[in-house]
Amino acid sequence: MAERSFAREVEDLRLGDGDTFRGEGILAITKALLQSGVAYVGGYQGAPISHLMDVLADAKDVLDDLGVVFQSSANEAAAAAMLSASVMYPLRGAVAWKSTVGTNVASDALANLASGGVTGGTMIIVGEDYGEGSSIMQERTHAFAMKSQIWLLDPRPDHECIVNLIEKGFELSEASNTPVMLEVRVRACHMHGSFACKDNVKPAHTIKDALNNPKRDVGRIVLPPAAYEHEQEKIKTRMPAAINFVRDQRLNEWMGPKQGKVGIIMQGGMYNNVIRALQYLGLSDAYGKTQVPLYVMNVTYPVIDTEVAEFCLDKDAILIVEEGQPEYLEQAINTVLRRRDIQARIHGKDVLPMGGDYTAQVLLGGVREFIEKTEPRLLGNRPPAPDASPVLNHPEIEKLKQIVPARPPGLCTGCPERPIFAAMKLVESELGQHHVSADIGCHLFSILPPFNIGATTMGFGLGPASTSAFNVKADKRSIAVMGDGGFWHNGLTSGIGNAVFNKHDGVFIIVDNYYTSATGGQDILSSRATSKRRNTNNSIVQAVKGIGGQWVRQIDRTYDVGRMRDTLKEALTTKEEGPKVIVASSECMLNKQRRVRPQISKAIKDGVRTVKERFGVDEDVCTGDHACIRLSGCPSLSVKQLDDPLRDDPVAVIDNSCVGCGNCGEVADAAVLCPSFYRADVIHNPTGWDRFKSRVAMAVIGWLQRRRDRRRPALEALA
Repeated sequence: MAERSFAREVEDLRLGDGDTFRGEGILAITKALLQSGVAYVGGYQGAPISHLMDVLADAKDVLDDLGVVFQSSANEAAAAAMLSASVMYPLRGAVAWKSTVGTNVASDALANLASGGVTGGTMIIVGEDYGEGSSIMQERTHAFAMKSQIWLLDPRPDHECIVNLIEKGFELSEASNTPVMLEVRVRACHMHGSFACKDNVKPAHTIKDALNNPKRDVGRIVLPPAAYEHEQEKIKTRMPAAINFVRDQRLNEWMGPKQGKVGIIMQGGMYNNVIRALQYLGLSDAYGKTQVPLYVMNVTYPVIDTEVAEFCLDKDAILIVEEGQPEYLEQAINTVLRRRDIQARIHGKDVLPMGGDYTAQVLLGGVREFIEKTEPRLLGNRPPAPDASPVLNHPEIEKLKQIVPARPPGLCTGCPERPIFAAMKLVESELGQHHVSADIGCHLFSILPPFNIGATTMGFGLGPASTSAFNVKADKRSIAVMGDGGFWHNGLTSGIGNAVFNKHDGVFIIVDNYYTSATGGQDILSSRATSKRRNTNNSIVQAVKGIGGQWVRQIDRTYDVGRMRDTLKEALTTKEEGPKVIVASSECMLNKQRRVRPQISKAIKDGVRTVKERFGVDEDVCTGDHACIRLSGCPSLSVKQLDDPLRDDPVAVIDNSCVGCGNCGEVADAAVLCPSFYRADVIHNPTGWDRFKSRVAMAVIGWLQRRRDRRRPALEALA
């Protein structure tokens, strides 16, 4: 198993009233769910909430004691549909996933859930993955919340605030019969802090109670004419109930002085960076004691009109700090003020960027410009502030960019997917380029150098579906790639099943890493590890054949580049019709090393004989053409400049990050590059037999070297 273990940390979930919790944000969120009396939890892993799923899996004993049901969902749609348990029954339920891609997958179920409404409180925890550190398209959860009228919580990054908002979020959901979203950014998920605990609460109504006492309310089923009434219920009943609850419970916060000519309205998640920017300007201390009135929107949808109006009533100007685009809050607040004829001038995207991360550096420039325009006296006698211009525009950085080559993201050292794409490049050299549809996952890095493979990516598990339009007779076949996680997420039906049904004559490569390596090593149906809680070791090959696939090949060691090349070439040239499916399997090297390295270190420390494989390049043999680097791209392959004046080109060299996967040697052999690669077995705690063999080998090598040295003068004379 590769899942990260939180066995030690989950013990803190048992803390009760009078205790203080200290730890990571993800664990604080889990504790808040248990304190809220949640009856069931589900979800699908994905940064930045992958660890939440791992924590819940490790907390099985804690959950069982409370009667809480936990399930790892097949995908986000399955997780969202799980919340249907709260439609008819007073059950509190929560699910989690990576936003916005997860929300897109779950959209059908969420729209139905929001339409009919809920009886029990439901919460969707989304990891808001926005900004330059993100791995997805740049969109915001806010749009979906407004579209389906799901209330959106954006808590100030503080453990106490997040925990309180989760507890109040369930109450809000029940008070308005509406699901609630809680968005937490990357920093909030992984920040460390503390809060005063409460006792965990067993669900007042359990799943077992619901099963034993079934209920049915046709009015909550999305079917005409009830579906038309749902819209009116949202407007006339649910929205007012939500607004009243948020206002009465004061979920949004006022900070700083009560009066002032200017003020700042912000998303709750932006609070820390705003305070840091104000601190640089001398308008706040590090603990949030600010000279500028702040209105912190821990609930960004719905907007509480009366609170906004009250905050803006005595102000000349307001700055709205809203990360991302479009400017939903800015538009909404402008509408509130115009309808009430409140004349405060609104600033936002005019002094702050329309898109991108709102870091403290970015906010510093925007806040300073806003105050200089509206209330410059606040900036008197302020300490020197850092340059608000982005650091990357610094002249010295510009010079470095001309010298230092770009370093795009790539596959890890020893990644078992690297030889797959090396084989594809070898086939490309014989058969020419083919249209390749990529997929979400580690293999997406193949679109970058040195492989430069892949034309499109349309979503997780949608690589095969992306080639469906190319199902025509032609001189070449399309190629689609997806991972094992994407396969079980939806690719089995939307990709392979679709290809079988439509007799698609393309090639489909399923990369099997033994678990979902890209999201942190969580188990899936085809995981090779055994699990007490889940049914694993289900064959991808059998699943493909079960859905009608006929031409299926299993390669259980992707590092065999020659076999990968030959199998791919066969798939692209065979006269057999229908989809050609290649299942290429090898364990994710990164997760394998995380598991194996501690075991090896312990064995060496304990005096156990241990053999570690290392690969190297003979610099006397290497020609310096670097074909191995261009075809492998492994980070452990680098170059070394020789002192030999007769050799200008640097030779290849393998550094200490090598994990001994053997890919470089396999590529060299398959591509007939050169014989300069060699393997060395490094033996720790050698036995007497090992030492004897070493002495014999060194004696033979020494004798051969001496003989060569004796014959060298004669050979040189003949030359």
